Amino acid sequence: MKKLKYIAVLSLLCCMVLSSCDKYLDITPKGKQLLKTTNDYDLWLNGATFTTEMTQSIMNYMTDNIDLATVGTPPTTLANLIYTWAPQFTSDVSSVTYLWGDHYARISLYNTVLLGIDAAEGGTASQRASIKAEALLGRAQSYFYLVNEYAKPYNAATAATDLAVPFVTSDDVSQKTPPRSTVAEIYQHIFDDINEAIPNLPADNSNARFRGSKAAAYSVLSRVYLYRRDYAEAQRYAQLALDNTKATMIDYTSPTTFPTTTNVVSHPDVIYGKASNAAGLPISQELKATFATNDARRTVLYSNWAGTARGATLFYAAAVTPAFQLTNTGTTVQELRLVIAECAARANNLSTALTNLNEVRRNRYTGTPITSRDFNSTDQTAVLNEVLAERRRELPFHGLRWFDMRRLDMENKMPTITRYNAQNVVVGTLEPHSNKYTLQVPIQVLAFNPDMVQNP
Repeated sequence: MKKLKYIAVLSLLCCMVLSSCDKYLDITPKGKQLLKTTNDYDLWLNGATFTTEMTQSIMNYMTDNIDLATVGTPPTTLANLIYTWAPQFTSDVSSVTYLWGDHYARISLYNTVLLGIDAAEGGTASQRASIKAEALLGRAQSYFYLVNEYAKPYNAATAATDLAVPFVTSDDVSQKTPPRSTVAEIYQHIFDDINEAIPNLPADNSNARFRGSKAAAYSVLSRVYLYRRDYAEAQRYAQLALDNTKATMIDYTSPTTFPTTTNVVSHPDVIYGKASNAAGLPISQELKATFATNDARRTVLYSNWAGTARGATLFYAAAVTPAFQLTNTGTTVQELRLVIAECAARANNLSTALTNLNEVRRNRYTGTPITSRDFNSTDQTAVLNEVLAERRRELPFHGLRWFDMRRLDMENKMPTITRYNAQNVVVGTLEPHSNKYTLQVPIQVLAFNPDMVQNP
């Protein structure tokens, strides 16, 4: 609960509130009038708005990875409403607009860069092109979140008609909000932005991993194709990202090699860093049961692993390994290894799948010889299931599990999920193929944009 209060304060500071039918944000982007030189724009991209995705962590409450035994009956708090998949997070049209407002605030700031950098004073044409490319990549990632939160999961048969979100390219908040684009249109905009960016992005971002790079762009493209369920392209771009990055995986079995900084976006495994706070989440018994006894993550990232009561074990690295107290919602080496493993398994290329899967496992499980940590099978279904299970263990609270649930639901791989209060009374149910897998447009948006079509 404390974490959500922190998020609320952060959101207010970032001015993430929607207003009026002629505005999608209520405050002109801060610093717009101060951005005169190329250096101004460059330094601006180092700001907290671009390096963090704090409100994205509230998506963790919607997943099957947590068990909030303290949920109210009926649910009334922000955490409780999100946890039970309430249609809306609030009934107050003047309150903070989580997620939607967060993403559009950031998009507006990226648009400020895109619209102004060409006329910036000083610097070289190459520097201006690089800054513009970073803004294109950042805007694309924001739309990736929006389309996977407020639109149906990508379906090639219906993407051209399924409604997504407005595509905003202006930073003038007095302009009328555009109508909702389709899923196909938003995905195309994402591809267009990233592909335009790649030629002008730097080859290396090791000095500031929250900034853009060619590898960062490839890694985001890999994500986009994964959730579009275009697994061949997802694998191709994941490999391109790995081939073009200096990032290396952290070995959780060797504490002496752990990073010493809590600044997660500076950790060596990061390809495109975005800090988030997922500390203190009570994990579900189902998730807990998937961890083997020699899995180092149990003691590196979780507190009270021995606890047996509901919600006793917490995803709480701050209490055991402070360097990992923040999570990275951006891309990492291990995420891309698992993307390659999954896509290869789906294509029945088990050799490639197992090589990449076991690269992750050797950095997460204890045991000698090191090959004893490997998973081996000649059965395609078994390999795919193990890769998906490993993905869940490796990325439980990194803002991706909800998206994974959505795409797996499209493949009939998600069971009914039930929420219980402390007395084991049902307070929420998420059934396969439920409309709840797509968030409703916030009432704050509809209050000032009455013509906007609502999701079911």
